[in-house]
Amino acid sequence: MGATAATSDYLAVMDLAYLRAHPSHLPTFLTHQRIRETPVAGGDICAASRLTLDDGHSIFAKTWPERAGRPVPEGFFATEAAGLRWLREADAVAVPEVLVALPDLLALEWVEPGEPTAEAAERFGRELAALHRAGAPAFGADWPGFIGALPADNTPDPGPWSSWFARCRLLPYLRRSVDGGALSGTEVALVEEVVDRIGEFGGDEPPARVHGDLWPGNVLWGADDRAWLVDPAAHGGHRETDLAQLALFGGAPHLDRILAAYAEAWPPADGWRDRVPLHQLHLLLVHTALFGAAYRDAVGRAARAALGGLTRATVDR
Repeated sequence: MGATAATSDYLAVMDLAYLRAHPSHLPTFLTHQRIRETPVAGGDICAASRLTLDDGHSIFAKTWPERAGRPVPEGFFATEAAGLRWLREADAVAVPEVLVALPDLLALEWVEPGEPTAEAAERFGRELAALHRAGAPAFGADWPGFIGALPADNTPDPGPWSSWFARCRLLPYLRRSVDGGALSGTEVALVEEVVDRIGEFGGDEPPARVHGDLWPGNVLWGADDRAWLVDPAAHGGHRETDLAQLALFGGAPHLDRILAAYAEAWPPADGWRDRVPLHQLHLLLVHTALFGAAYRDAVGRAARAALGGLTRATVDR
């Protein structure tokens, strides 16, 4: 009976309908080379490929690479799948459908790449505002967190945002960066001053539904003239964090159009531009924790800019 069932599965047509009904069968079809697999760019952490099913549909698959030298962290792909589903539930911005979520593999709806346009950027700005407005029950999330390959404390917290951000999004990655020798005493002192003064920055808001790792590489511009969100570290957070991260590492295409459309839909709180470096500091500390001293100067600049914005705000008052 078992052999007959296995043979039947092997002979089945692996189309999108079959995959949705039997997601756990995907690794078997890959092992037996029943699916055409083409490597694609997948970022700094995972190996990625485009899989072509028997009905011509393509899907995007991510696996933990053997070169990583350690097993996939427990819950790594389950966390990403939970975040994608949660963002998609808001029915606001384009998010790929999760088709398969296994401990060592994640497969998503394929998004045909396109070119960023001003019109797509404006639509994205409005949709991002709608996503954030969907809200969250608390800061953090109901699933364990990851940011890149590092754990993130997602323990639900009522806030206020400022103390949660310092405790759960700045200090853990400062400690990791110090332990790895990525920061000098100068940068450490600057970040510690930011943490000590976190309550002075203002702008506290109830938790928004955020992507959480929204640097420009995690916005996929589709051939359908939409911007799609991928690779989230989704949680209840501050909407300004997503906006600030979009400006990192060269900035998203048509960033001014994105931000203008966002502001028309839901204006950020007064002084938000002065807080951009504060919100960027989280992701920059993640980079020093993951990649070392190459991002040391960026951490120092962000911390100085955040404190400088605090000084300007004090003078203005």
